[in-house]
Amino acid sequence: MKNALVLLSCIILGFLSSCKEEPKQAIETAAIAFKKEGELTIYKAKTDSIIASFDIEIAATDYETETGLMYRNTMKPTRGMLFVFPDVAMHSFYMKNTAIPLDIIYIDEHLKIASFQENAIPFNEEGLSSQVPIKYVLEINAGLAEKYLLEVKDSIVYKEL
Repeated sequence: MKNALVLLSCIILGFLSSCKEEPKQAIETAAIAFKKEGELTIYKAKTDSIIASFDIEIAATDYETETGLMYRNTMKPTRGMLFVFPDVAMHSFYMKNTAIPLDIIYIDEHLKIASFQENAIPFNEEGLSSQVPIKYVLEINAGLAEKYLLEVKDSIVYKEL
């Protein structure tokens, strides 16, 4: 009986020590490089003059749309990401895992700015709705919508490379 208790004690101690939580280690992720997939120009509605031009990545697949600019720490002011949806509908974005403060520009099927969200807060998981049905979204660095005085009805033109 004594040997059985010693054996049982050893088994329990072995089990408990194997379940000991190991210290968590930071997971290193490789920086996601910008890949120029197109060029986009924004035009002023009233004058049809060029407001700004951007090199863009294009998010068209489900994975690209879900990931967007997540896990990136910086973006040059002349770059952005254009999301192209297969449908015209209300769309909502959030800043989960996104470290870059962004201006989110919602664009209708006629390539006109329909609404925008300025200075979206990094890592905020609150939904940021387009407020109206849209087909495209352009994400650029926060502050650029104000700098370029973007307005509803300004338009975009883009081309894929």
